[in-house]
Amino acid sequence: MKVLKYKIIKSPVGHLKIVVNEKSLQAILWDNEKPSRVFLDHMVEDIRHPLILETEKQLSQYFLGQRKLFDVPLNTYGTDFQQDVWKKLLQIPYGVTWTYKDIAQKIKNPQAVRAVGSAIGRNPISIIIPCHRVIASNGSLAGFAGGLDRKKILLDLENIL
Repeated sequence: MKVLKYKIIKSPVGHLKIVVNEKSLQAILWDNEKPSRVFLDHMVEDIRHPLILETEKQLSQYFLGQRKLFDVPLNTYGTDFQQDVWKKLLQIPYGVTWTYKDIAQKIKNPQAVRAVGSAIGRNPISIIIPCHRVIASNGSLAGFAGGLDRKKILLDLENIL
């Protein structure tokens, strides 16, 4: 296992932990999230890593309303199904919401709505892989790893609510 680098940053939605390897962003974790998903034993703080600084810059621009797309290199670990769901999340435009059902249909597995929800709940790169843009079919916010208050802030930022 290679050592992962991280930095904790302040944001309008609380503290976020940016985790990278030498080539790509591995995770953005909420302060209330269990870090075992990204192998905490192999993480060291590095507040000057270029990819961490670029991710921090792009997140800052997003929170200021100056960025709608992110272009940092991503690397996620998950099942093929999870990877399919996470790739589909990247296609949700800024300022738009999709439902869990929409995503299940778009990955050509319309019966997998609950599995889609489970995969979204395991999204390791919050905000950049925009799981906050997914809502329930009835229009309710549904779940969110960072908490519904944070989801509402992100949706408000994108003028969705």
